[in-house]
Amino acid sequence: MRGCERWVHDPYFQFFTGEEFFQHAFPHERSDLSHWRKRLGDKLELLLAKSLRVAHEAGALRSQDLKRVTVDTTVQPKAISFPTDAKLLHAAIRGLNRLARQHGLRLRQSYARVAKAAAMMAGRYAHAKQFGRHQRQLRILRSRLGRIVRDIRRKIEGQPAQEENFALPLGRASQIRSQQQRQRGWKLYSFHAPEVECIGKGKAAAPYEFGVKASIVTNNRRAPGGLFVLHAKALPDNPYDGHTLRDVIDRTETLTGCSIERAYVDKGYRGHDAQNPRRVFISGQKRGVFGAIKRELRRRSAIEPIIGHMKAEGHLGRCYLKGRAGDAANVILSAVGHNFRRILAWLKQLLGLFLGWLWRALACPTQLNPAS
Repeated sequence: MRGCERWVHDPYFQFFTGEEFFQHAFPHERSDLSHWRKRLGDKLELLLAKSLRVAHEAGALRSQDLKRVTVDTTVQPKAISFPTDAKLLHAAIRGLNRLARQHGLRLRQSYARVAKAAAMMAGRYAHAKQFGRHQRQLRILRSRLGRIVRDIRRKIEGQPAQEENFALPLGRASQIRSQQQRQRGWKLYSFHAPEVECIGKGKAAAPYEFGVKASIVTNNRRAPGGLFVLHAKALPDNPYDGHTLRDVIDRTETLTGCSIERAYVDKGYRGHDAQNPRRVFISGQKRGVFGAIKRELRRRSAIEPIIGHMKAEGHLGRCYLKGRAGDAANVILSAVGHNFRRILAWLKQLLGLFLGWLWRALACPTQLNPAS
């Protein structure tokens, strides 16, 4: 945002971005990409299909590589801080104050400084393992949030427009105020992103991740251009992996236009609902695993570094887009970006081979036999 504002006033910025004449207004609206994603809607998968088609035409992906696939799931984290009780309560207080200012609602007291100090001290007490004092700061935050909620409800009573504006934020604030640390059932992990879910994948470094589950499908055998993402989809509400396999295989066949002969998955897919269960092979399976199937099952773990590249080099590691629609778009666009990176690497390799051949041809000219 700040860079866009500076671009309008800084001629050096404009010169280095290719402008020949000084511009007095920004040439694009900052929300253009958001509107573009909304206009595309469910058609983003066409971009993924187009990337696969380009890879096929460039020779980086063969039709036979599409018949045997590897399927896995991962977590796409949301761009939120770790949701402690103190952070959530403080965020709810700040959010309600901001919304009240936007709608011209004058509160009795904002508790902005009190809430900031209490949230800061709660973090310090928790770090020092002084949990009695930590709970006291949480009680301060909960009581102040309850006062703001009741104050807003008193002042918007009898005003249908204001009640509609505040209905959703007040519901979120009430949920944050009432939920407990170890309660069962649905919980709210972010005031501004209620779609965030807590997903535990059993990792030692990250026991819990906050975002949305995503399904990734790659070719099992290495194609000439490497491993490509054949299908990518966000899976909200954290479904069981095995219950998603049937739909994922059907969508992959639709995108690639090629039927899948064998699919390789991990143990999280036990009890799956695939249409042809004999063509699905689970990691660690012994029955029916021999020859080429055994070799391909050993390559199942090759999908893990692909997911790592999508998170490190793409945007799968942290989603900044809003809502569940943003989660779904980010997963697909990360897959498209990975495919085009593989295509560029393949074309770069072909160019290197061509230039090497050309150099050898020019450096070693053919010796002509002298005329007798």
